[in-house]
Amino acid sequence: MLAIEQILPGSAAEAAGVEIHDQLMAVGVRSINDLVDYHLALAADVDLEVLLQDAAGKVRVVFIPRSADEDPGIVPQHPEPARCGNDCLFCFVHQLPKGLRRSLYVKDEDYRFSWLYGAYITLGNIRKTELARIIADHLSPLYISVHATDEVCRQRLLGKPVAPILPLLERLCAAGIELHTQIVVCPGLNDGRVLRQTIEDLRHFWPQIRSLAVVPVGLTRHRQHLPLLAVPSPLQAQDILDLIAGFQTLQLKQTGSRFVFAADELYLRAGRELPPLADYEDLWQRENGVGLLASFRSEVAEVLLDAVPLEMKKVSLVTGTSFAEELRSFATQLGLRTGVKLQVIAVENHFFGTSVSVAGLLTGADILTALKGQDLGEGVLLPDVIFRQTDDLLLDNLSLKDLQQQFDLPLLVVNSDPWGILDGLERLDCPDIEILEG
Repeated sequence: MLAIEQILPGSAAEAAGVEIHDQLMAVGVRSINDLVDYHLALAADVDLEVLLQDAAGKVRVVFIPRSADEDPGIVPQHPEPARCGNDCLFCFVHQLPKGLRRSLYVKDEDYRFSWLYGAYITLGNIRKTELARIIADHLSPLYISVHATDEVCRQRLLGKPVAPILPLLERLCAAGIELHTQIVVCPGLNDGRVLRQTIEDLRHFWPQIRSLAVVPVGLTRHRQHLPLLAVPSPLQAQDILDLIAGFQTLQLKQTGSRFVFAADELYLRAGRELPPLADYEDLWQRENGVGLLASFRSEVAEVLLDAVPLEMKKVSLVTGTSFAEELRSFATQLGLRTGVKLQVIAVENHFFGTSVSVAGLLTGADILTALKGQDLGEGVLLPDVIFRQTDDLLLDNLSLKDLQQQFDLPLLVVNSDPWGILDGLERLDCPDIEILEG
């Protein structure tokens, strides 16, 4: 059984009489033991026959009619993630200082979260029963951190002996599970020959391994007593990109897909132009920082055509240092269309170290430091990626309200794309805007 934590107001479940203290026993023919069972049941049927047990132990059946893809309005209990048993050399959790949100210190490695949310797992901790369930329930796609197919290198990267990765991938692919994979490149460990071998091994699983992302290792300044690692230098980034380009040409000729893609950060480190959006195909690895910039650029022309003159004179845009130049280019063009001077404030990450340059890892304290003492104009637009998805908390537990209390002008949270920025400007331009709207 699975406990119900919330019934959404006005939902089909509420209308059918489902209550918050009920427990899900079955939906249709599927017994419900966890969140995966529930989502599989939703995908199998449109109208739902739900077996419930109330707080007193009484069992009843309710019928929930719904249209295709409509959320019935039941919010089941969320599982605690399975803990990761690896000791990866580059584990970001090991590089965190004290004082952050408690959830950030949880090392998870859960196949359920990989299927539900696209979280990457290494398969280094997978049980036979879990592997069997993935295959039996066809939990596809999954997201796998391979890092290296050379087992000596892979075990060194994961910090413990693990089962060989290729037989696990072969079994999943043979069962029809679609996989998206990644390699976190650590110079001197899994670049060069090892990287070439890994890409070569994985590309032969296409199309079941649909994509492979190559991303540079992320390091903070809090690596005391941890193995010495370095981010790719400009020259090393160029070598990695050249290797990937060679495989893309070969794979495109053989299969019609490039298969392997480099993270945007590698192009920035190498000082090279990014490929056009079409080269990223279906943007399978967008959330992994692959094709984000190309996707952003593709929306710019449409947004500029839609923009109209506004009444405001000046607005500030917050971002990380790696995206600042790209955002300034767009801000200049959008400013000409709207008549608003758009000031881009690139926030340096003193908390994690200046080598961490993405907006999603900025803390409230660093944002306050960057904003204080500046002429911010008539408002500040904050990218949504700096906040936790479920609320308005930043990494260091400061909230949007905490930031707002420091300023006498509106701080607005916007989507991190051109349309989101234009929408934020138009909302600021409205005199009825609420100061904490986001």
